[in-house]
Amino acid sequence: MKISPKVKKILSHYESDNPGTKANLARILMHGKLGGTGKVLILPVDQGFEHGPDRSFAVNPAAYNPHYHFQLAIDAGLNAYAAPLGMIEAGADTFAGAIPTILKVNSSNSLHNGGTAPHQATTASVKDALRLGCSAIGFTIYPSSDAAFDMFEEIREMSEEAKSYGIATVIWSYPRGGDLSKIGETAMDICAYATHIAALLGAHIIKVKPPTQALENLEAIKVYEKIKIPVATLEERIKHIIKSAFDGRRIVVFSGGNAKGEDEIYNEIRQIYKGGANGSIIGRNTFQRPREEALKMLDNIIKIYLGKF
Repeated sequence: MKISPKVKKILSHYESDNPGTKANLARILMHGKLGGTGKVLILPVDQGFEHGPDRSFAVNPAAYNPHYHFQLAIDAGLNAYAAPLGMIEAGADTFAGAIPTILKVNSSNSLHNGGTAPHQATTASVKDALRLGCSAIGFTIYPSSDAAFDMFEEIREMSEEAKSYGIATVIWSYPRGGDLSKIGETAMDICAYATHIAALLGAHIIKVKPPTQALENLEAIKVYEKIKIPVATLEERIKHIIKSAFDGRRIVVFSGGNAKGEDEIYNEIRQIYKGGANGSIIGRNTFQRPREEALKMLDNIIKIYLGKF
């Protein structure tokens, strides 16, 4: 596998990592239709755990089958496929080596009300990732949760173990819980803070939600007003998120969020692309559509990140 100059530059930002971890990052960055561009598009399918199988898959019954998601990610030419333990195990042999995989090692569920202390259970291990040939582990943190510090300590330990084996770490950083308002979960200042926390915890790839122009923290608001940090457009907000990830020295991808129309998805991703993001990680907005429709949409998203759509 020849490494492109753009990917070499990205890998150079991870100065403490061993060759194994960089090789696994390179596998993700060099795979698929966006391979070598420094951009990534990842399919995450952890929604069955988070929301239940029927809310996630009934609209497209083929998606109950774990093989469906492997094949969708492969046929669409994506960079990687992310899922919990059982989903990866269910296709690990059939699709071994066909696409880089990310093992989601913690999960929540909508039957549990976390209140001010939302948390996730550890549902897989670094050794599971090794056994299944995964390129990375994925872990969700909830900055602002009353349980946030426990989550920070847990991913620090798991990331240390993963890095020792040459496996990369992806952190889903979703502010939630504590005194944070619902609007605050995607507020500009809070998303920037969540991005920076994930970088400080040692994430190689950071997943956050696209920020709104709302501001939540009173002390941060003073800074935004004094410095006049631009937040009017999504493109401007994305640029600031990337700035918060060590001035662009960490890979940042943005979630697709709730189901929405194609034009809305494309317009949002164009702004994310213009803002300098590394890519997107989109689940429900793809696998809940009929297969051919999903493939067409993913191809158009890839074209956006290639500057062709």
